Amino acid sequence: MQYKQYHNQPADSPLHKWLTEMWAAVRAETAGRFEVATRAENDGIPGGDPQALEMLMTGAVEFFTLMGGLLGAVVPVAEIQCVPFAFKNQARVFTAMDGELGDYLRAELAAKGVYALPRASFENGFRQITTRTKPIRNADDLAGLTIRTPAGTLFIDLFESLGAEPRAINLNQLYGALKTGVVEAQENPLVVIEFNRLYEVQRYISVTNHMWSGFNLLANLEAWNALPSDVQAVIERTAAEYAIRQRRDTDALNAALAAGLARRGMVFNEADTASFRHRLGPFYARWKKRLGTKAWSLLEAHAGPLG
Repeated sequence: MQYKQYHNQPADSPLHKWLTEMWAAVRAETAGRFEVATRAENDGIPGGDPQALEMLMTGAVEFFTLMGGLLGAVVPVAEIQCVPFAFKNQARVFTAMDGELGDYLRAELAAKGVYALPRASFENGFRQITTRTKPIRNADDLAGLTIRTPAGTLFIDLFESLGAEPRAINLNQLYGALKTGVVEAQENPLVVIEFNRLYEVQRYISVTNHMWSGFNLLANLEAWNALPSDVQAVIERTAAEYAIRQRRDTDALNAALAAGLARRGMVFNEADTASFRHRLGPFYARWKKRLGTKAWSLLEAHAGPLG
């Protein structure tokens, strides 16, 4: 059996490396009975992540990694993974995603025909704001700022609430949008800035840690159910093992990249994130209502009170 795995990162990224090694391990353990071809940057499809998600839903691609902020197009509650300032560190993130909150999201996804593999959330990191012409020192500096975000509703609402002018642009179009001045700014973990060469078109990195960002390992439910149970067991066990390896690798890389990006000419500053949170009371109230009290209570069990 031969399946395909899409993801949105370049071929030299840590995500591609670990997914490729993970599927090679699955192939070896199944004695070649099951093989997955890993396609970086969603195999070059023009529609980027939204198109890849549609392909997952129809079964045109069997495996896909995607963050919750974009999964909200299928299951709105998945956007809870991106609630700003919810997680203080990676340990709390993965306690939540590997535990009850993750189980709740997996059940919601399964109802829509998507199987989210347990304990297989891959790391991307906490998101930082980068700009071309000025640093972001506090929330006032976001006023009128044109900033690229993913197409998720929560992302757009967040930056509108902070006074910026968010514009939804797919990752595969981000470099060009920054280079041509379509937007002044963007926000992503350091590993994305490095492996997508955004240091060539951005100057300042304002450390905000405003949102955790990760990749859920997803399968088309029908394609998953077509696999023999012993192959499913190998995939789940191997995915959980390699997710831990990828998390450690990516966390270490994000920590080291501050010095590396500074050597590339990027200028770092620590933003006053208290000024951000001060403006988000109505935002949190809206999203608690939108995501539901059950999901919100599971989030606050790890994040503490929000809003």
